[in-house]
Amino acid sequence: MGRSWFRTRAVSPTLDRIDEPHVHDLLRANIWHMRGRDRDLVVDTGLGVASLRAHLPQLFARDPVVVLTHAHLDHMGGAHEFDCCWAYPGEPFRTPPPGSLYPEPLADELGISAADFGIDGPILLDALPRSDYAPGDYRLQPAPKIEWLSEGMRIDLGDRSFTALHLPGHTPASVGLVDEVHGTLFSGDVVYDDILIDNCVGSHIPDYRITMNRLTELDVSVVHPGHGDSFDRDRLCDIANDYLRRT
Repeated sequence: MGRSWFRTRAVSPTLDRIDEPHVHDLLRANIWHMRGRDRDLVVDTGLGVASLRAHLPQLFARDPVVVLTHAHLDHMGGAHEFDCCWAYPGEPFRTPPPGSLYPEPLADELGISAADFGIDGPILLDALPRSDYAPGDYRLQPAPKIEWLSEGMRIDLGDRSFTALHLPGHTPASVGLVDEVHGTLFSGDVVYDDILIDNCVGSHIPDYRITMNRLTELDVSVVHPGHGDSFDRDRLCDIANDYLRRT
């Protein structure tokens, strides 16, 4: 059993990056916790294998605005622990598919090939969150309440504000959050510094190309993605332009 299920790293005095190191790379998504003056922002909620409330009570302490960047299990797995989550309409946030911690059922559900992503083990974990955990019992659960974001909607934390951007391509309702004043983008799975997935259920390459062109025009200095490390605008443009050349 893994001694610590979640890993928390401080990016700045007000921003933490949280992930699940015992989860396969495909599903090891970032949870971002931004502490504002008046309230907090939580971007995505992890896989939902271990309890966020039990392990990370600080996420719940200040009535956070919780944003789900899209409806994949590694980003909304912990949504059911929050009273309310915000998302962009167009995906099954209220009635999600069951998900799975086993490669083949999950690959079938997502419409991808397990072989393409190096999924060769019997389970997508290398440890269990507790000794009595039964991976076969995993089910993706919705938040008790979902509120809908719209393009251009503002999320005010008191000392900084984020604008919702509809960024389809990876999935129909993928959304990012940009703080224009501080040059910060939370991008979800629309862009990260690795192989981008544009062939899963709901992916649409023409939309992805439009999104990539839009990303190259954003005046941001740092991107906090759904997977992996943060990167700067130069790397954002490299990733986006490489995608545009290949598709």
